[in-house]
Amino acid sequence: MLTIQQLRVEVGARVLFDGLSFVLGKQDRISFAGPNGAGKSTLMKCLAGVIEPNAGQITRPKGHRTGYLPQDGIHLSGHSLWEEAESAFVEARQLQREIEQNSAQLDDLDPGTSSYSDLLQKIGELELSLEHFDPSRIKPRIESVLGGLGFQRDDFQRDCGEFSGGWQMRIAMAKLFLQEPDALLLDEPTNHLDVDAQRWMESFLRDYKGTIAIISHDRSLLDELTTRTIAFERGQAAEYAGNYSFFVKESALRREILEKQYRAQQREIDKTERWINRFRAKNTKASQVQSRIKQLEKMERIVLEDQEEAMNFTFPPPPPSAHCVAKIEGGAQRYGSLTVFEDFDFEITRSQKIAVVGPNGAGKSTFCRMITGKESPADGSLELGSKVLPSFFSQTHADELDPEQTVLQTVEAAASRENMSHVRNLLGCFLFRGDDVFKQVGVLSGGERSRVALVQMLVRPANFLILDEPTNHLDMQSQEVLQDALTQYPGTIIIVSHNRSFLDPVVERTLEFRQGKQPRLYHGNLSYYLDKVAEDERRGGNSSPAPAGDGTASTKEGALTRKEERRREAKVRQQRNLVLKPLEEQLEKLETMITEFESAKETLTEHMSKPEVASDPEELRKTSEAFQAVGGQLEKAYSEWSQLSDEVEIMRKKLEATNL
Repeated sequence: MLTIQQLRVEVGARVLFDGLSFVLGKQDRISFAGPNGAGKSTLMKCLAGVIEPNAGQITRPKGHRTGYLPQDGIHLSGHSLWEEAESAFVEARQLQREIEQNSAQLDDLDPGTSSYSDLLQKIGELELSLEHFDPSRIKPRIESVLGGLGFQRDDFQRDCGEFSGGWQMRIAMAKLFLQEPDALLLDEPTNHLDVDAQRWMESFLRDYKGTIAIISHDRSLLDELTTRTIAFERGQAAEYAGNYSFFVKESALRREILEKQYRAQQREIDKTERWINRFRAKNTKASQVQSRIKQLEKMERIVLEDQEEAMNFTFPPPPPSAHCVAKIEGGAQRYGSLTVFEDFDFEITRSQKIAVVGPNGAGKSTFCRMITGKESPADGSLELGSKVLPSFFSQTHADELDPEQTVLQTVEAAASRENMSHVRNLLGCFLFRGDDVFKQVGVLSGGERSRVALVQMLVRPANFLILDEPTNHLDMQSQEVLQDALTQYPGTIIIVSHNRSFLDPVVERTLEFRQGKQPRLYHGNLSYYLDKVAEDERRGGNSSPAPAGDGTASTKEGALTRKEERRREAKVRQQRNLVLKPLEEQLEKLETMITEFESAKETLTEHMSKPEVASDPEELRKTSEAFQAVGGQLEKAYSEWSQLSDEVEIMRKKLEATNL
């Protein structure tokens, strides 16, 4: 449990929050909400011990472990990915070394001496401490977490320095999850995750036994995970006993109640002041007048903060384009020996709004660059329709801005004559207000430059918008402004994102990219897509959504006859019985063995804990040896299970591909 008491934090002359008090209990799920710059990340740094508050205190129980994941700034190198992940278990490895060293000393001692008995007792205590980490599961746990976050087995021996910034953050996240601290502090953990890694992370956090405090602009994640919200605004912090959607409704209700109380108090004050002014000159009412004056002075006045005016942005009507906006035929893209995709047919028609999803590296950004003409296909052809005006926001545009220009100059240089009058309003929607627009781009943070690049893209005249991860650096209010504008936009939109709550109201189709597979089109938004994927997984990967194209199932060979389909299905069943079924049976036997080994370890642990065993050196030695032997067998079984699971998954995918 973390106890926060009367916390005050200042940044220069600005007070971020003052008198902040709350408790983080065991298994709490709490989010910090509020606009960018309100103090959320600063509070998290205080809880992590990275910075000290100006006043107040944070109390932690003895031995309490806190794990912190910042938004960025992680740079790891000099160790392989596996070594870095394994360092999460440094305490367990140290205990293992101590047990091995002490066990070696036993051979030099007489079993009948007190020294032998004392050393055996010490080994027993060390093994009980080691049991907390369950060393037999260290290797499979590392494999599971790294795999869940999108790393391949080929990555395990790569130096961490070879990975890009987004993957560096995943390494830090993996290490943090493996450490399993008492409290997890996560600042924008989804920024560098694709849709698969985010699904895995959400599942991991739902089952996590410790406390979680999270900052995120992904509303779906907050709604599914959190049960408490602390909201920051104008130096104040208010607590809400619910998730983000609860906070939004409850804060509106609190504001409504406060406004009613404010109006009632103002009526009472006005009534009292009129009475005082009426009878102030009468000597007979002097004592009553003074009494009411004192009453007004003692009254605790309700302060009603001015609400920020809701900002909105609407795209000017885009010029009309041809019905066919873009068409790829037989498209392929390669980088050296790496084939991203090939033999890809796809057509985008006017007014379609499509989400693009899939693991990092599967081809999403490559597709965006190709569809806008930024890259030419290695094979095949790309044709943009007549009068199509694309406007592209990429993840690298922020780095291409002129650092000498101001924010306002940068955006005005890109704006069309029709959009020039919207520039200041649009900058305000994305948190550049007042004198902020006169800052030079070179002094802005990475997130601020990204927002400038997004605004620059939005003010260009276009009827075809391509947005690659547009919400990564937007707070909830800015996301809502962009979401509303895109929902009303009559042109064509392609959006690469994993932010479900942002995408769902905007898009009506989802294009999925997978390494080694043809892109597939799902006729629904991101929630529909995720439901279909989950259904596919439950059914063993046998569902077949439409291949990418015009949205209808078609192949170059033409439609299969029913007889051919039955022949193919029979072939798949035969392959399954010959190859996959034996592997599945072997996997089932391994799972049974693991259960038996785990049960044996629990029994031996309980046996070593008994006073009569702890006081009997010979019995303790035998039990300790048996414990180590079972632990070794269990670790071997887990390793075999992990490898066999991969084989089964690969075989299932091969059979699925054959069935297609």
